[in-house]
Amino acid sequence: MLKSMKRKALSGEWALIEEIRRRAGKPSGAVRLGIGDDCAILKSPKGSDLLITTDFSLEGRHFRRDWHSARSIGHRTLARGLSDLAAMGGRPITAFLSVALPVSAVRNHGWIDGFLGGFTDLANACDAVLAGGDTSESPSEHVLADIILLGSAPTGTALRRSGARPGDDLYCTGSLGGAAAELAALGRSPRKFRTARATDDHPHLFPVPRLKAGDALRKRGLATACLDISDGLSSDLAHLCESSGVRAEVDAARLPLHPLAQALGAEAGLAAALHGGEDYELLFTARAGVKMPRTLGGVAITRIGRIVAKRKNAPLMTLIAADGTRTALTAQGWEHLR
Repeated sequence: MLKSMKRKALSGEWALIEEIRRRAGKPSGAVRLGIGDDCAILKSPKGSDLLITTDFSLEGRHFRRDWHSARSIGHRTLARGLSDLAAMGGRPITAFLSVALPVSAVRNHGWIDGFLGGFTDLANACDAVLAGGDTSESPSEHVLADIILLGSAPTGTALRRSGARPGDDLYCTGSLGGAAAELAALGRSPRKFRTARATDDHPHLFPVPRLKAGDALRKRGLATACLDISDGLSSDLAHLCESSGVRAEVDAARLPLHPLAQALGAEAGLAAALHGGEDYELLFTARAGVKMPRTLGGVAITRIGRIVAKRKNAPLMTLIAADGTRTALTAQGWEHLR
């Protein structure tokens, strides 16, 4: 279903569509008809709820072509939406990709090859079949990409942000602050990262959506509330607290800092973990006393705090230092249009 919006550029666009169709491979599973017709045809999973998410990736806001490799841009474009599915314990069904490209990017086959390679490699690894989308000429020299992701979870079981209750423990997957630290390093020396690959540990350039961990949390009934850490721990924890009508206390000493964040020093590393964003880890709550595994889906699980009842004039979130000092934790992560 990748169809033309720019009739004046048919020859270049159809070549691009054919390249995307080739990369996407043959439809399978729930996708009965993929790229090539006016609509895709999907088969709804029996006994499941459909999960749908959409994400923009905008040059100059989410990536820079003079900093990020084409492969990293393609990977990140899809990873953002996959992380949303992971947060609800969902399994991917299919993806739709719409791109607006400047002519300079279309004519650079190496860039197109890298972008599609990064996107489809991650899609294939996560069983998110590319089933369609749209193409257009960008009105500027900027690349714009938009994805729609469909996933599923057994009816009534999808994880939500609103289930946390006073007395619950607060957990996160993986490590924090690495994406912000790598982005800072990328800005200082972009060339150093041009050959970075998804097989290495690059939390900003090639984030790993925690689909297996989210699926395990849902299947085992471990989490009472869950969301992904895309905007920064402080901001996303605030969303969880507001949705659940609770407060939270975070133990600073328990936060699992990524080695890149640790290298920044204690103060800067803590700031990166709390406010940096784009870690794409899962932040979740569980009933106190539940036997939480040390790992889920191959990723470490760390208890970082607790959920407490709302109290008049008390801060929504409190940060507790190693010496017991308590300070209000404010949401300082990313927010568009602020």
